[in-house]
Amino acid sequence: MFYDARRNDHGLPLSPFKALVVPRPIGWITSLSPAGIVNLAPYSFFNAMSEDPTMVVFGPGGRKADRAVKDSRANIEATGEFVLNLATWDLREQMNATSAKLPFDSDEMQHAGLTTAPSRMVKPPRVAESPVHLECRYWKTVELPTKDPLEPNAAIFGEVIGIHIRDDLIVDGRVDITKAKPIARLGYSEYAVVEKAFRMRRPE
Repeated sequence: MFYDARRNDHGLPLSPFKALVVPRPIGWITSLSPAGIVNLAPYSFFNAMSEDPTMVVFGPGGRKADRAVKDSRANIEATGEFVLNLATWDLREQMNATSAKLPFDSDEMQHAGLTTAPSRMVKPPRVAESPVHLECRYWKTVELPTKDPLEPNAAIFGEVIGIHIRDDLIVDGRVDITKAKPIARLGYSEYAVVEKAFRMRRPE
């Protein structure tokens, strides 16, 4: 089949776009409001963008209920800091719980039964149960096109300034990420888990 992505004239019950760009790592983002309220939310439009400097990006999407932007975006733009926590198979239910639409002054980490751990270089806490954390400093927001002015669309970039890795993930000097069993977003309500890896070397 072929369809015009601008018109979304695929004729299917749901758009297939997000089922094709897969798997997408989950940006499980901790931020703090200016008042110090912890926010934790998962974003499937997320990835690493460069290694030197270490940069990440995520797309927070449109409005949240009665507010123009999502809590994560508002917090990060106001405070300039956030933490990315690795979402894993063991934490899948908690990750999903933090996607609930809660009031602005709610603590999603507490709602999901997770434990806070202090960060070293930024103020937002880490998810203690997660095996990997990226402490980030906000760099900039790039506004993206939107079909509805009431639903802003943007990409938020951050520089990774501190990295935590649980010791048991390091084997013979390398990270064995399969030991963490990270999960990734597919299309619809589907996810995948990384349990097996294979290696290929670039041609000379």
